[in-house]
Amino acid sequence: MNPSSPGSYMPIEYLPVLIFMMIAVSFGVVTLLVGKIFRVRRPYKDKLMPYESGIPPVGEPRERFSIKFYITAMLFVIFDVEAVFLYPWAVVYDRIGLYALIEMLLFIAVLLVGYVYAWKKEAFVWD
Repeated sequence: MNPSSPGSYMPIEYLPVLIFMMIAVSFGVVTLLVGKIFRVRRPYKDKLMPYESGIPPVGEPRERFSIKFYITAMLFVIFDVEAVFLYPWAVVYDRIGLYALIEMLLFIAVLLVGYVYAWKKEAFVWD
């Protein structure tokens, strides 16, 4: 059979990667199984209690959080993404020219509109 015929191509360059992945997965599985088999199990009431930084738990575990926590987290992610995009742009600014400057100014303008909107909705006020 011709090695270049359709359906018979074997990417031999990826064989070391496949072997490494198999070793890594098997190591993880074997380690977890050995730990499960040989660990000491002595459960008691205090050990099974939820841990909150050394303080006994207060209230229900299914308590609802204020929406401010989620808004703050989303704002952090948005402005973190802005920093991720600004840094590579600043590194290669001298090679990308005026078009990239205009694109980045538009990007910052959209983020600024979102920032002003969050400010007007008092998302940064922590009660």
